Amino acid sequence: MFKRIASEALGLSDVGVIVPASDFDKVDADDYLFHEDSERIFFLIKSKKDEYCFTNLGVIHVDGDSAVSSKRTIKRYEFATDYVDNVTIETAGTIDMDIELKFAIGGVGFSIDIRKSFLPQLRSIYKALIGVSRIQGKQETARRNAEVCLHGVTNMFKLGAAENEEAVIKHYQSLLSNLNNMTLNVYAKRDYSDVFQKYLGEASPAAR
Repeated sequence: MFKRIASEALGLSDVGVIVPASDFDKVDADDYLFHEDSERIFFLIKSKKDEYCFTNLGVIHVDGDSAVSSKRTIKRYEFATDYVDNVTIETAGTIDMDIELKFAIGGVGFSIDIRKSFLPQLRSIYKALIGVSRIQGKQETARRNAEVCLHGVTNMFKLGAAENEEAVIKHYQSLLSNLNNMTLNVYAKRDYSDVFQKYLGEASPAAR
């Protein structure tokens, strides 16, 4: 207990380590995965207080009050709705013991200190987060374009040109169905397994 208190007092508890894939099933975040939806862990940073879990569907933050408290708050950010941006790595100086990963998701900023010996692995998650951000940007542009096209099509129909109310309803339902399909399915990528596999490799079978 004394070591844990001393570690927190010295600020050492905030320096994280990267958990190997073989131990993904031993972390707290694993209990909050949507295994039913094939969610799996690809990368996990753990400190005395927190866990930062990167899955194919999003980021799970196991937020601890302190190194000596068992209280945890589980916060979840979905790639389908929460955009990743401002991804940076601050490398260590000559006498520094840690490096820093910074990024924002869903408008929430994170700054994670990690032992500098993990820099090679950290470069991979940096690339993966940038990859997610690029796809999210393209899909947002595609959704905006779909809405512009919808307005263009609706302007082609004159209110007085419709034969009857039934025809208006039919056109409305068809347009709405196609727009929803484009914005919620075609251009709303939810599973980013391919991105993480590209930069990090396959997830651990134990995490599936």
